[in-house]
Amino acid sequence: MANDWSNFGQINQETTLDIELLKKEVGQRFPFYDVKFDVKTAAFFCRIDEETLEEKFDSLRISLFEKGHIPMLRHEKGEHIIYIIKKIKRKEKSVWINISLLIATIITASLTGSILYMGHFDIWSIPTVMDIFKAENLFNGILLFSFPLMSILFVHEMGHYFISKKHGIRASLPFFMPIPPILPRFNIGTFGALISSRDPMPNKKALFDVGISGPLSGFIVALPVTAIGILNSTPATITEPAPGEIMLGGSLLFTFLSTALLNIPVGTAINLSLTAFAGWVGLLITSINLLPAGQLDGGHIFRAFLGEKQKYAGWIAVFIMIFTGWWFFAIIIVFMMGMMHPPPLNDITKLDTKRKLYFLIALAILVLCYIPYPIYVA
Repeated sequence: MANDWSNFGQINQETTLDIELLKKEVGQRFPFYDVKFDVKTAAFFCRIDEETLEEKFDSLRISLFEKGHIPMLRHEKGEHIIYIIKKIKRKEKSVWINISLLIATIITASLTGSILYMGHFDIWSIPTVMDIFKAENLFNGILLFSFPLMSILFVHEMGHYFISKKHGIRASLPFFMPIPPILPRFNIGTFGALISSRDPMPNKKALFDVGISGPLSGFIVALPVTAIGILNSTPATITEPAPGEIMLGGSLLFTFLSTALLNIPVGTAINLSLTAFAGWVGLLITSINLLPAGQLDGGHIFRAFLGEKQKYAGWIAVFIMIFTGWWFFAIIIVFMMGMMHPPPLNDITKLDTKRKLYFLIALAILVLCYIPYPIYVA
């Protein structure tokens, strides 16, 4: 927002805003002692009551949304300021895009499951491509891999969707990202999924709830999937892997479950069942989403909990990623996603105790599920 208001609000100042309407809307809820504006922005310097702040600001937000405006509450230099801008109209994408991507992802995940069931890693290593479409391979690939994995991803995204709806935030249905099993030596059939929020986050509580709902929902599904998969896995019979063999790293949680459920010494390699692999992927995706950077779920959570200090948590995460097996993803975060997370409209109201406890749970899931070196070649 503008810091120099010396030329704002003058008698001949032009603006695209209906200042009288905004004065009425704000004045009904917050006593203001000054108003300044330019062509696109109005700033109301207000007196607030902490006890009624959240309720009154939500009332103002909803009323102004209906009239095509967006309010933002900030505390700057000892003053509470409500900035108001016009709402940008955006064309919503057809729901058929979501449906088409979901169908495509189901297909690519199913084909990948079939290939994995056959004991291969990609389409290039299969002697006869048509073997992918054999009923036995497809059925077992879907049942043991693609269905568990898609369930984790679907529940994750629908967690975001329903919590967004609960807070009155318009959100798209999930956009699944299919990928054919063409990558050399490692495929899961999808790049994951995401939903698009069509409204800004109203406050820290909504920002936190939307952020944590996906990883927590997905984790609740991924945990039993992983446990069932590990129970159907077997300890490796060899101590040294063959040269060139693909190896998967283990998180603290995955290692604990493996040693406990299979009753094997810590550090023992296991031959993962397809379901265990689906659970491994689900836990990995959960941990990556919880990283405290940019528009990741962790960015939402840490921004709501730490405020502007979230950027420091993001840089710590990037530093750790650079010196583990995630340096490429760290570069993507820094240069494409960015470290800073935008504030919610009401950036003043604090989180309650319950959400602070959930923050600790999210932090624990991140630490327990993070895999420093997820994939390496023997």
